[in-house]
Amino acid sequence: MKIGEIIANEHIKGDYYKASFYVPEIAQKAKAGQFVHIQIDQRQDKILRRPFSICNTTEDGILTILYKVVGHGTSVLSALQVGAVCDVMGPEGIPFSEPSKDAIPVAVVGGYGAAATFMLTKYTKKGILLLGARTEGDVLLAEEYKKAGWDVRISTDDGSVGYKGRVTELIPQLLEDYKDQKLFFQACGPGPMLRALALELRNRRLTGELSVDQNMCCGVGACFGCVVKVVDPTSPDGWRYARSCSEGPVFPAEMIYIEA
Repeated sequence: MKIGEIIANEHIKGDYYKASFYVPEIAQKAKAGQFVHIQIDQRQDKILRRPFSICNTTEDGILTILYKVVGHGTSVLSALQVGAVCDVMGPEGIPFSEPSKDAIPVAVVGGYGAAATFMLTKYTKKGILLLGARTEGDVLLAEEYKKAGWDVRISTDDGSVGYKGRVTELIPQLLEDYKDQKLFFQACGPGPMLRALALELRNRRLTGELSVDQNMCCGVGACFGCVVKVVDPTSPDGWRYARSCSEGPVFPAEMIYIEA
């Protein structure tokens, strides 16, 4: 656990914010797909931490998260000024793998799941971003991915920008555009999106990794409060519960359990 000083806390748009902490001990170790567990309110009646995907880091020790105000904790965080401090634990969790040299990375994200895959732009070759959102106001980091040289394709539920429909509906055209090329999918977003993507990859015999978006309490695998169902052929039922904080949040796509 480290004390992280806030050096920037910016409103992006709508309910979305971006906060940067000076935590060199964590920033220098962080990898794409990992998260930090932050104690926002230092009062004793508000002791539970909140998990946030690591969006970006710098060599001089700055770690950035992207977050949405959805409750008390994130509301308090959004009001913190430069110079305020939070107790930061991390980096936690299993990170994304680096795609093989012959594979093109494809990030499939929903909403602020774009933050969890953004560090892939630093550590892998130029790839493809399939970004799904409810509406234009929920489209995040698209320009930043473009500046990194990625092929950005957007879908929105209401058609306010990009393709009208679900982000998984962008996959057939993607496969046509990149036919005869090896693709490796890496994703983060809401549970229904991840299950739909896992099924799509399974049916098309494509490979990838999915980062589950799960509420967490301890963040270190002790409380079993963040378990998710994963495929396990050795289990009598063919599945088991896995702790998303310590065994994940990144899992191979074939491990994502899909209800029959």
